[in-house]
Amino acid sequence: MNIEDLRMFCDVVRHQSFSRAAAINHVSQSAATQCIHRLEKRFGTPLVDRSRRPFILTPEGQVCYEGFREVLDLYDAVESRVRSLRKEIAGVVRVAAIYSVGLFEMGWTMRDFMRRYPKARVRLQYHHPSKVYQAVLDSEVDLGIVSYPTSSSELVVMPLRSEPMVVVCHPDDPLTAHATVTLEHLRGREFVAFDRDLSIRKELDRHFRQRSVSVRIVMEFDNIETIKQAIEIRAGVSILPAPTVRREVETGTLRAIPLIAPAMVRPIGIIHRHRKVFSPTVTKFVEMLLEKQGGTDQRTAAPDEEEGRHQAMDRSA
Repeated sequence: MNIEDLRMFCDVVRHQSFSRAAAINHVSQSAATQCIHRLEKRFGTPLVDRSRRPFILTPEGQVCYEGFREVLDLYDAVESRVRSLRKEIAGVVRVAAIYSVGLFEMGWTMRDFMRRYPKARVRLQYHHPSKVYQAVLDSEVDLGIVSYPTSSSELVVMPLRSEPMVVVCHPDDPLTAHATVTLEHLRGREFVAFDRDLSIRKELDRHFRQRSVSVRIVMEFDNIETIKQAIEIRAGVSILPAPTVRREVETGTLRAIPLIAPAMVRPIGIIHRHRKVFSPTVTKFVEMLLEKQGGTDQRTAAPDEEEGRHQAMDRSA
């Protein structure tokens, strides 16, 4: 039994998939299956109930999963300390981001980082916000990037940037006659909204209530891309973060009008596990995020240094 076997077992459990765990670890599915068999032989009992679809852990398997996660956390912390002593910028940075941040902001940052540090790689996943939080809590990733970030006893938040919110409409909409708009301009209008369980929807609803403005919700979606498509077919208007409509505004398929009353922003933050020890590679990646994405006034520190300043959900928001 070695550390790779423990990591493989935890990846199989986290992803509920032998094939996906094998791909993550760059081995064949057969190798992943053999790894689980080795562990079962070692403990003399089945760890995975394969008669169920999807499979479930046996009681012994659950104990192993919880224990192996603790071992891996300790091992990764030791490895990070060793790399810190060597000042080596190498290895993998694992990041989970909500879709809108990942699609519009992360790609070029990753390329720049890997050009600057050829021995480093960034593994980026796109998730619904709740899954980003879970991936961080499960140590599946080093960092999560979310909007409206929330800290907890297990999670620390590092503010990254704030994105102005704008009213988005079809180029032929009467709103385009205005250089700026207020929420009152939207009273009675057809509105393409976010799903009710998303933080951005709750924040928008709060502002509408405060200003006693009612709109007619015609559609609700969990992602910005679909909302933009609905606006393009003139289903209604919406309020979206300005960076997410930059491409459509440039090509002329949508118009974005500054919202001045109230002036709203979407906060973006980095989340990580409480007391997580960053490797030099992860630290450099966070520094680049802050530098490239508007956080130069909030230079990154090691997690335990950052903890004194920051106590520390949307597929699109």
